[in-house]
Amino acid sequence: MTILTGDCRAVMPAHAPFDLILADPPYGDTSLAWDRRVDGWLPLARAALAPAGSLWVFGSLRCFMATADQFADAGLRLAQEIVWEKQNGTGFHADRFKRVHELAVQFYPAETPWRDIYNDVQTTPDATARTVRRKQRPPHTGHIDAGHYVSLDGGPRLMRSVIYVRNAHRHAIHPTEKPSALLEILIRTSCPEGGLVGDWFTGSGAAGEACRLSGRRYLGCEIDARMADRARARIAQVLPFHDGGAS
Repeated sequence: MTILTGDCRAVMPAHAPFDLILADPPYGDTSLAWDRRVDGWLPLARAALAPAGSLWVFGSLRCFMATADQFADAGLRLAQEIVWEKQNGTGFHADRFKRVHELAVQFYPAETPWRDIYNDVQTTPDATARTVRRKQRPPHTGHIDAGHYVSLDGGPRLMRSVIYVRNAHRHAIHPTEKPSALLEILIRTSCPEGGLVGDWFTGSGAAGEACRLSGRRYLGCEIDARMADRARARIAQVLPFHDGGAS
C-alpha cells in the first residue's frame, strides 16, 4: 500500500499497468480555489490500464456533460454508472433541489470487447421468495421455450445501481471524501483479487482502506503533501505502511 506525493499526470503512468483505476477529480462545479478540472489526465489513465482493466470516475452530471468529449477522445467507452445516495448533501441554490447524490461512471477501452473486461457482478442477499413462470412467449421475441426460475428468500440478486451509503460527514479528513464501503463495491466489481488499483486523486486514502479490506494491491497519488500524509496515516491503521512502490 503506497501513496505517492505529486501530480498524477507526472507520477502514475510509470507504475502501469493498473487492473483498475479509481478517479475522484475536482468536478469544477463551484468557485472554490481547489475545485478546478484537471486537464490531460484521461489519455494517460487510459494508456495505463491493463488489457482487461477499466476506469471508475466520480463526478456530477454537470461535470460529465461538460467533459464527455474528453472521454471519447481518450478512447474510452461508457460501460455503466451507479448513483451514490447519501443521507445529506449540498444545496448550491435555494431555488433548486438539494443534491444528495453523486455519480460514479465506469469506462473501458473502446477497442476492447466488454466481455474481455474484468467484471465480477455484485449481488445482495435480499431477494424475496417467488416463482416466475412464462405462460406464453411474448410475440416480439420469436421462438423462446417456456421457462421459469425460482428465487429463494434471502438469496442473491443483482446489486441495484442506486447504492445508499452514509457519507463521512463530521469525521471526514478530506472535503470530498468518499466512503470506503462504496469504493469497496467498485473495487470488488472491477479488479481481480490481488490486482493493482491505481487511485489517481487519493484525497483521504479511503480507496486504500477499501483495497486492504478486499485483498487488492493499492497505489495512490495525492498532490497535496499534507493530505497525502494524513491518508498514509489512515491506511497505516489498517495495514503497516511502507514507501518505495506499489505492493
